[in-house]
Amino acid sequence: MSPKRTNALLAVGLVLAVFLWGGNNTGTKLMVATWPPIWTGGSRFLCAGLILLGVLRWTNWLGPQAQLSRQIKGQLWARGGLNLALYIIVFNSALRFTSASHVALYLGASPVWALLWERPPARSWHTAQRYGAAALALAGVFILFWPSLRTASGSWLGESLGLAAGVLWTNYGRQCRALGAHLSGAQTSAHTMWRAGLLLLPLAAVEVWKRGLVWRGDLVLIQAYCIIAGGVFAFAVWNQALRHWPTSQVLLFNNLIPLSTMCWAHAWLHEPITPTFWLAMLLIVAGVLLGQTNWQKLIALRAVPPE
Repeated sequence: MSPKRTNALLAVGLVLAVFLWGGNNTGTKLMVATWPPIWTGGSRFLCAGLILLGVLRWTNWLGPQAQLSRQIKGQLWARGGLNLALYIIVFNSALRFTSASHVALYLGASPVWALLWERPPARSWHTAQRYGAAALALAGVFILFWPSLRTASGSWLGESLGLAAGVLWTNYGRQCRALGAHLSGAQTSAHTMWRAGLLLLPLAAVEVWKRGLVWRGDLVLIQAYCIIAGGVFAFAVWNQALRHWPTSQVLLFNNLIPLSTMCWAHAWLHEPITPTFWLAMLLIVAGVLLGQTNWQKLIALRAVPPE
C-alpha cells in the first residue's frame, strides 16, 4: 500500500475514533454519576483488552502478532499498563466534577504538551514556536479555569483533574509510540489495556465494597459501547497511527474530541454550550496549529513563483 493511501486511511480511522470517543466520554460521564470511577474504567479496559487479545489470537483480522520478549512484557506493565491505569483514574474522576466537554478540551491540548516533550529548548525558531503554542494552550486552559476560581462553588477540582488527565494522556501516547517500535497498534492496545484493568482491580474491588454497584440496563449497555467502540476499535486505530506518525501529529486529532464530546453531551446530557468553552477551544486549537504547522516550509512554498 502506498504511503499516501496509508496516511489517508489512518486519518479516516482517527476521525471515526474521535467520533466514537465523543460518545465514550459522554457515556462515561453518565456512568460515573452512579458507578465508582475506578471500577468503571478498570472493568472497561480489562474486557476490551481481553477481547482484543482473543481477536489477535484466533483471527488474522488485525495482522500477525510479534513475539513478546521478557523486556517487552516488563515495558508493557511499567510503561503501558501503569500509565493507562493512572490516566483512567484521573479522567473518570474529572468527569464526576466537571462537564464532559471541558475534560475533552483539556485532552485537546495534548499535542502542545507532546511538542514540548519531544525536543529540549534551544535558541531557535522551533523552540519559540513550541513555547508560543504552549502559551496559547495555557491561555485556553486558564479560560476554562476562570469561572471555577471566581466562585466558591466552582468545579476547580474537576478542572484540575481534567488538566492532569490531558498530561497523562500525552505521556501514555509517548509510551505507546515507543512500544509501537516492537508491536502492532492492536497488540499495544490489547496488552496495555488488560494490564491496566488488572492493576486497577484491587482498587475497583475496594470501591465496590464501600459504595456498592447499581446494576441498570442502560449503564450496562453504555459500558458495552465503551468497551467495543471506545476501547477495542478506537484504541487499535489510535495505536496503529502512532506506529506511523509522530505522537504530536496523532494527538492533533484530539482537537476534534471536544467538538465530538460537546455534541454528544449536549444531545444526551443536555450540557450547556458556554461562551468560555468556545473561547478556550479557539485558543487551544490556535496553539496546536501554531505548534504543528511547518511555517518555514509554508513560507518557502509561497515564495516560489509560479511557472
